[in-house]
Amino acid sequence: MIPGFSNRRRFSDLSEQEILALAISSEEDDARIYRSYAERLRADFPASAAVFDGMAEEEDGHRQRLIDLHVARFGKVIPLIRREHVAGFYARRPVWLTENLGLEKIRGEAAAMERDAHDFYLRAAARTSDAETRKLLGDLAAAEAAHENHAKELEAEHLPGDTRSEEDRNAHRQFVLTWVQPGLAGLMDGSVSTLAPIFAVAFATQDNHTTLLVGLAAAIGAGISMGFTEAASDDGQLSGRGSPIKRGISAGVMTTLGGLGHALPYLIPDFWTATIIAIALVFVELWAIAWIQNRYMETPFLRAAFQVVLGGGLVLAAGMLIGAG
Repeated sequence: MIPGFSNRRRFSDLSEQEILALAISSEEDDARIYRSYAERLRADFPASAAVFDGMAEEEDGHRQRLIDLHVARFGKVIPLIRREHVAGFYARRPVWLTENLGLEKIRGEAAAMERDAHDFYLRAAARTSDAETRKLLGDLAAAEAAHENHAKELEAEHLPGDTRSEEDRNAHRQFVLTWVQPGLAGLMDGSVSTLAPIFAVAFATQDNHTTLLVGLAAAIGAGISMGFTEAASDDGQLSGRGSPIKRGISAGVMTTLGGLGHALPYLIPDFWTATIIAIALVFVELWAIAWIQNRYMETPFLRAAFQVVLGGGLVLAAGMLIGAG
């Protein structure tokens, strides 16, 4: 036991029976995780779901081999020991933390799982004296190391080049619809719609504190409004735009950031210094919007820049003229 952590065991303190039990529970957990990935992907990426179904079946086969060995050596009663019971042992991310991962991230998680399992079997084999147990653990270490090749075989079977390319395109499209599009709309709204009130107040009062308060109110208010509007506008079921909560968060956060960008410079006491910095940040924000449109929405950069910078510049000028008048 570890002093102060009596509920966790050192790996070096485990008996051979407990090492087998730990391997059995780990294989069972990994099979469940792969099946959860398959269910998560089945609707949008059926071919990738089939890959994870095949990997789950292979983990089931490993578990059965371990159970058979345990029955032969120690009997049918398998001790209850899991990864979280062993200090320093590798842990899996909870499934609810992976539910929102994209296709490539899920593939990366699976690759990391195989590496962790391979390392565990090597350590476990080194801890056992029984020849049959050592052989099985060594075989499973080799199997985990070979899983990358097996995964490639499964991908070749279920994910031929055209299918994988199509799934990757669908994943990118889903990312754009769920995160980029509402975030871009929010950034444009926050950056442009708050320009007029902030700079009107700035030039009307030349009071940095008042301008800052108006800017904060405009940015945060617009962010809350934009977030709720986006979330309530479409549940994503028919349009395929994804979770309304994700879209609302994206739109709300980016709207707020867009407004704060040219409000926060008024923390600087000197009015003209703050105003010059705020104007410079406005054009940085507008060019960023044009870049995002070009990068993710495939809008020609010059056209996007002309539309966004010209429109933003007109709103900025209107706010300054109204405030100065």
